[in-house]
Amino acid sequence: MMSPTTVTPADAFEDQPTIGLIGMGAMGEMYAKYLSQGGWKKINVCDLPSKYESLREKYANTPGITVLQDGHAVARVSEFIMFSVEAEHIDKVVAQYGPSCKVGAIVAGQTSVKAPEKDAFEKYLPLDTHIVSLHSLHGPTVSPVGQPLVIIKHRAPDWAVSLVENILKCFRSRFVYLTYEDHDLVTANVQAVTHAAFLTMGTAWAAMRDYPWQHGQYVGGIETVKVNIMHRIYANKWHVYAGLAILNPSAKVQIDQYASSATELFKLMLAGDEPGLRARVFEARERVFGQAYKEGRVPIFLTEDVLDQFTIGGKPSKKAVANGDAANDTSAGNRNASPNSVGSNSHLSLLAMVDCWAKLGIHPFVHLDLAATPIFRMWIGVAEYLFRSEARLDAAVRAALYDTSHRSDDLEFVVGARGWSQCVSFGNFELYRRRFAETAAFFEPQFDEANTIGGAMIKAISESSKS
Repeated sequence: MMSPTTVTPADAFEDQPTIGLIGMGAMGEMYAKYLSQGGWKKINVCDLPSKYESLREKYANTPGITVLQDGHAVARVSEFIMFSVEAEHIDKVVAQYGPSCKVGAIVAGQTSVKAPEKDAFEKYLPLDTHIVSLHSLHGPTVSPVGQPLVIIKHRAPDWAVSLVENILKCFRSRFVYLTYEDHDLVTANVQAVTHAAFLTMGTAWAAMRDYPWQHGQYVGGIETVKVNIMHRIYANKWHVYAGLAILNPSAKVQIDQYASSATELFKLMLAGDEPGLRARVFEARERVFGQAYKEGRVPIFLTEDVLDQFTIGGKPSKKAVANGDAANDTSAGNRNASPNSVGSNSHLSLLAMVDCWAKLGIHPFVHLDLAATPIFRMWIGVAEYLFRSEARLDAAVRAALYDTSHRSDDLEFVVGARGWSQCVSFGNFELYRRRFAETAAFFEPQFDEANTIGGAMIKAISESSKS
């Protein structure tokens, strides 16, 4: 093989590194796709032995890809080996195939939580292998171009990191260099509360047995983002979120605080405590967004008109669009308007998220610049959109206190948030799976449309943030 600092897919077959992918779930397939399209010619892949024949058929005509029988066959012949399995199973899989890794091989994992992966690698990998781990901070259906790709140099010389970088250049991702420990803290900060918010929305809406955005509620602007991302999360695999929530200690703390924030804010709403609710919400605003305002940071969020192109079920009515713009007739400039004006919304999910960040001292813009996922970028964007405008935030507070039309929805949200927090605290993957699957089944008829529209929305927001 040529020097790892210079090798490229254009080099001769015999000079290229042999790449091994153990685990061909959604992320394994994504890596195989982009490595093949990038021109690498020696890619060995495997999954469970029972899937061997179906994988062979699937990749029979894919350039550069060879399907092998199992992880032993992949590990013993590959110079770069990636374990792409659920964090829940990483210990078992590395224990089984890790000892077969080729002498001098570079080993990586693609788990969303690195603490179990680190333990498994240190326990089972031969000492004559190197560890340079990975994590693409986006889902398998999102283009990796421009997205953060974490590289963790744990037990490896510099040349091993250079080889990994060269292999992955074809992704055109943005490399982010972290330690195992920093990875888990950062990913908790950008994913834990975000996922909890959308999981809770889905649970609350499913509990009401209705698609409210089809009837003039939760449609337009901010609501477009909420609905689309909720659908995309529930259309994904449950284990993607379970591993992060249950196995990452930082995530557990944040999910618990999110449920507490939602509960405490809701109690202030029920008590009609306007001074208390207003003080808490605006204090959170200052702690989380104050510095960004002072620095003149350019907002992330797209305009309402642009977002309305991505509404599930077609373009919303003007009445529905008003729901996404909290700065309507109940704004600070028109306190004599009816508090039950069409379109008012407490945006409890957003108030609770910013309150949670404030309580835990999390500074989301730091993580946005470092390693933001597409979903986190959108979620902080809509939070910023609400909190950056004093008129919108004032209208949300007044709606929370005086507009009872969404009170039952907010109650279901609080119950859902506490339920997910308890589920995570139990550390029970089966309970998490059942809770996720029951909610997902309710929204399944809309998954195809939501994935298509949501993907276009992610692309639009990503491109806007680069301009």
